[in-house]
Amino acid sequence: MRKILIILFVSWPMTGQTQDQYLIDWAAVEDEALTYFTELLRINTTNPPGNETAIATYLRDELAEDGIEGRLYALEPGRDNLVARISGNGSKLPVLVMGHTDVVGVQRENWSVEPFDAVRRDGYIYGRGSLDDKDSVTAGLMILLMLKRYQVELDRDVIFLAEAGEEGTPYLGIDFMVNEHWNEIDSQYCLAEGGGAIAQDGEVRYVSIATAEKFPMRVQLVAHGTAGHGSAPRADNAIAALSAAVAKLSAWQPPMRLNQTTEAYFERLASISSDEDAMRYRGILDPERQARIQQYFALNDPRHYSILRTGISPTIISGGFRRNVIPASAEATLDIRALPDENPEDFYDDMAAVINDPNVEIIPEGIYRPPGQPSPIDNEMFQVIESVNTRLFPESVTLPTMSAGSSDKAQMRAAGVPCYGFGPVLNEEDLGTGGGAHGDDERIPEDSLLKLIQFLWYTIIGIAATTP
Repeated sequence: MRKILIILFVSWPMTGQTQDQYLIDWAAVEDEALTYFTELLRINTTNPPGNETAIATYLRDELAEDGIEGRLYALEPGRDNLVARISGNGSKLPVLVMGHTDVVGVQRENWSVEPFDAVRRDGYIYGRGSLDDKDSVTAGLMILLMLKRYQVELDRDVIFLAEAGEEGTPYLGIDFMVNEHWNEIDSQYCLAEGGGAIAQDGEVRYVSIATAEKFPMRVQLVAHGTAGHGSAPRADNAIAALSAAVAKLSAWQPPMRLNQTTEAYFERLASISSDEDAMRYRGILDPERQARIQQYFALNDPRHYSILRTGISPTIISGGFRRNVIPASAEATLDIRALPDENPEDFYDDMAAVINDPNVEIIPEGIYRPPGQPSPIDNEMFQVIESVNTRLFPESVTLPTMSAGSSDKAQMRAAGVPCYGFGPVLNEEDLGTGGGAHGDDERIPEDSLLKLIQFLWYTIIGIAATTP
């Protein structure tokens, strides 16, 4: 029997702290969660084609064993989303817990283990999806099981959404649920992937909570010219025009804008940083030092440079088909990651002014992640998250973070639901060494899955449970 969670109720008087009403055998929780986690990792849900229905039905069946109904919703066969709910008394609006069940593909030759075998080695669990995002799916499953088994009295419903299609096809998942089944996921707050804790020498230094994210605005640049023989250079050479346009945009520095999230991020990060780094983080708003600090970030710290402004990265360039033929056109793809308040049409106009060449056309791709306002950091949810982080990691600082990437939280924020991204504990020495999300040998520290579940449990209890 896999259901080994031991349920013990405190028999002495309550302390007044809702989070401490229950004695939990966390070792048993960890054993059960690791079983689910490894089984989920062994289900290949590479997108495309996805095959998320395999996980959706697995989750539905596991929930059913504890008397929890899970419902499946699919726009296309094989691409099911799962929704399950633990009902509260309705005095407060629901809270939503999300995790996506699809994963990106793998290049098997670059892995040291089989990507879908859930290999446990040297204190890590290897597998595609171990960080993105089957750890969150496992945590969501465990939270619903625990709420039911402990018979937790709730002021608000707790909803679990295991969504399909996050890795590039959100129309099958979060878009479908928002547009067609909103009543099933309508909530006051949302918790999902996107954050995480960083440990140094076994001590968690900071916990990132994703309260904002950029949104993608990819475009094609198409330069037009006159075709001809390579022996007769032309002033309207399409490749030359394209190269000049890409160079101008790469050198262009769109204006810096901070929001509530990034201002708080730099301020709090300074409190745990070296004097030299803290000087930069605190000085980013100083007009006299701003230019030097931004230049330093651009050359030495691109991650921090990227959250200051809408960024442009050329990623694909192509043109021509023979070495002695001047082509009539050439193309480049630009990956633009926009600040949450960016107006796409205005930005495209600014790009055209920078390029300043009527022979270069800007063709926007469709925006599949909508912009959304940063989630507040002065509300009840963020206060609960901070208190949980202090409980679990007393020496840590909570950092509200804006992600340069994008996630299904974007659609929820655009629908007016504040979303907060959480994640597992990672070792600082592992950062940048491979094994991360979307990387070869993707892996998670074996003991961090329990911390993830504990974070979610105490947060849900703090935001949803009825106060004794």
